Amino acid sequence: MKTFSLKESDIAKKWILIDANGIVVGRLAAFIAKVLRGKNKPEYTPHMDCGDNVVVINAEKVCFSGNKFKDKVYYRHTGYPGGLKSCTPKNILRGKFPERVIKMAVKRMLDDGPMARKRFKNLYVYSGSEHKHHGQKPVELDFGSLNRKNKRCNG
Repeated sequence: MKTFSLKESDIAKKWILIDANGIVVGRLAAFIAKVLRGKNKPEYTPHMDCGDNVVVINAEKVCFSGNKFKDKVYYRHTGYPGGLKSCTPKNILRGKFPERVIKMAVKRMLDDGPMARKRFKNLYVYSGSEHKHHGQKPVELDFGSLNRKNKRCNG
């Protein structure tokens, strides 16, 4: 019995389109992270970028479960003394770049390192319903119908 190892020439990347309208952020981010790593494929190899490309549309219409929409806090530091900044998902979604909520959630679910940074570049998030990847012919995935808990909107 021999151990299977995927080669660069054997990798077949697909394009997946997900509509995030009314979808719970945490469940969506966990699914996207799994697809970006390629763990949904039987030929998964940890040291190769064998995951698919993911396009997410309607990122401003995502939902949070529980009270996370107004209670969850994202922290960042400017690098200067006293430079701790914080904001809530409510502020981000109503701001200029609402797609950052999904990007932050997915990035924090991927591991750290050069391979994770390479895999993260295969994620394309758009706040509206339009995207520029029609030439790649992405396959639309109805994520809300995979599980009844995936689709919920608290406001």
